[in-house]
Amino acid sequence: MPAHASLTPVPGTAPRAEPRTRAVHDLHRATGQLSTAAMARMDDEMPWFAELSAEDRSWVGVIVQAGIKSFVDWYADEARHPELDGTAVAAQVFGAAPRALAGVISLQQTVDLVRLGIEVVESNLDAVLNPEDARDVHAGVLRYGREVAFATAEVYARAAEVRGAWDARLEALVVDSVLRAEADETMLSRASALGWGDSSSVAVVLGTVPQERHETDLFDDVRRAARAAGMDALCASQGDRLVVLLGGVGDDVDDTSKAARAVLDFFGPGPVVVGPAVDDLEHAHVSARGALSAHRAASGWPDAPRPVQSDELLPERALAGDGHARRHLVDEVYLPLVSGRNTLVETLATYNASGRSLEATARVLFCHPNTVRYRLRQIGDLTGLTPTDARDAFTLEIALVLGRQSGRE
Repeated sequence: MPAHASLTPVPGTAPRAEPRTRAVHDLHRATGQLSTAAMARMDDEMPWFAELSAEDRSWVGVIVQAGIKSFVDWYADEARHPELDGTAVAAQVFGAAPRALAGVISLQQTVDLVRLGIEVVESNLDAVLNPEDARDVHAGVLRYGREVAFATAEVYARAAEVRGAWDARLEALVVDSVLRAEADETMLSRASALGWGDSSSVAVVLGTVPQERHETDLFDDVRRAARAAGMDALCASQGDRLVVLLGGVGDDVDDTSKAARAVLDFFGPGPVVVGPAVDDLEHAHVSARGALSAHRAASGWPDAPRPVQSDELLPERALAGDGHARRHLVDEVYLPLVSGRNTLVETLATYNASGRSLEATARVLFCHPNTVRYRLRQIGDLTGLTPTDARDAFTLEIALVLGRQSGRE
């Protein structure tokens, strides 16, 4: 083909330049009218729109007007840029608005808003355009509206991702503050921002992180299960350890065990320990201290129930060097026995040394077996531990040793 030869126009393309220019001109003139019509429809058909503040309503107006203008700009230049860029559409339509609106208007409401805006534009095109141009513009509106819907979902997805990452960092900071016993107003404020209510009776549950579970999904599942049981929950992982703070667990041991069972399935293999219930989040470090110590010492009781109360592991904790557990056994077990009757400590020591036999103990103490039985019941009443139970007998024996070493009577 000679260099100076002219190209033959493709039928149906070049002749559209004049109608398109005319349509763009008409659309530019009608932008304000279309925006006003869309806002009026929102007032009539979207109850949530009327409840927005004046500032948020103005943002919606900006978005609607920007969407219409962006469509006109694209339609005018479609011949050169037929492919729509979703990122550019989001930037043009939303501008700086998502930061102000993402926390006020849900994704579903925004999609409804976009859908209504497109319907308004479509229903008014015939009134503002030359009949010859309307069909082509209608097709462009449908295509552009679809792209705006995708862009909207992308904007909210990014906002949710950023918000989720920020919430995860806040949550980890709150849990870390509890474990470090650094509760302050900042920590309480962060917990409140994460949705923690004014929960009394807080307990810390501690176990291993399950294998092959995404952290975000795991925490969401834990919080969902806790809410179903009427509790607040905050989660964090530290190495291979999963820490869950539960609020609203109740005051007694049975209540805290029931609360822990609500989230038990989300822990990995191994012991799951429940710290004692405390009054509020500000004092949750006390529960965390007990749970951490018990979890470290839990290997000493391989047959422990799951979940297990941290106080049920007092002997193992004391043997592992936990000073709080040692003091608890002395103050709550040994001293009540000493302050009761002098014969109780002697009876308990003799009972343990005699292989926990009532008759053998009675012979050593020169008394009737019923007397031994009565004293053992007294020991149980004073300490909450039953000497005839193997596990409780072990705890009592450790308490006797620690009490004697303390020199306190």
